[in-house]
Amino acid sequence: MSTEFISTRVNSARLADYQGQMVRLACRVGKLSDGNATVVAADGGEVSILIGRLPVLEISDHFIEVIGKVENATTIRMLNLVNLGNELDLGLVNDTIEFIHDPKYYNRIFRPPEHEL
Repeated sequence: MSTEFISTRVNSARLADYQGQMVRLACRVGKLSDGNATVVAADGGEVSILIGRLPVLEISDHFIEVIGKVENATTIRMLNLVNLGNELDLGLVNDTIEFIHDPKYYNRIFRPPEHEL
């Protein structure tokens, strides 16, 4: 199974660990400007989103999940997004993200399967 399309769910504190990789960031939309957005991640940290040519009109809800490539510890280049509605418990989302990254569970539950021949 190819892992090139796997995108791990992260919060702002974990972005530095995924530079150059695809991630998913659940967040609250903050400021939108020409080709950029500032969002608040599930752990409360601010993240810059490079929207580029994607129409800002696609962002219709207060909460979104950004799917994109991590440029640096505070920036994601958005490739797609999922509108998540106008009510979301980001605390619960953050707890889930931390559970995913807990070494006790990651290898048993969340690690991508090995490539089978």
